[in-house]
Amino acid sequence: MRQIDDIDRRIIAAVQENGKITTHELAERVGLSPSPCARRIRMLEDAGVIKGYTAIIDQKKVGLPVSAFASIKLERQREEDLDRFAQAVARWPEVADCYLMTGQRDYLMRIVARDLEAYEQFLKDKLTRLEGVASIETSFALGQVKRSEVLPLL
Repeated sequence: MRQIDDIDRRIIAAVQENGKITTHELAERVGLSPSPCARRIRMLEDAGVIKGYTAIIDQKKVGLPVSAFASIKLERQREEDLDRFAQAVARWPEVADCYLMTGQRDYLMRIVARDLEAYEQFLKDKLTRLEGVASIETSFALGQVKRSEVLPLL
């Protein structure tokens, strides 16, 4: 893909702010006519820069007020163990985010749940049954200070 230029950055910033913006509105905002703007959007999508569009849902209002952060240590860090863990996590809808980490722990996950009992059930039925998990440490969020999907494209 070609380098991302200033117009691409403005397009990305605008769709990050409002994923429902029309091509016409976006074109006006970034100073292009609709056809070239649509081509640029398509190029950004085809290149994987824009990976998709989604709605940001208030997890409390849909009955999932609990955010648990679980630090996972595996018994071994072999490629097949890491792959098995990643494949399992990808199937679990309770896992909102999961990162492979450096440091003392191998993974950091954010799990959403309706209450502590639901998290406990997730832990017992899924996470602790996964082969190769050596330890799990969980912290619970008391509140959310900031959450953003908007990247600072300066």
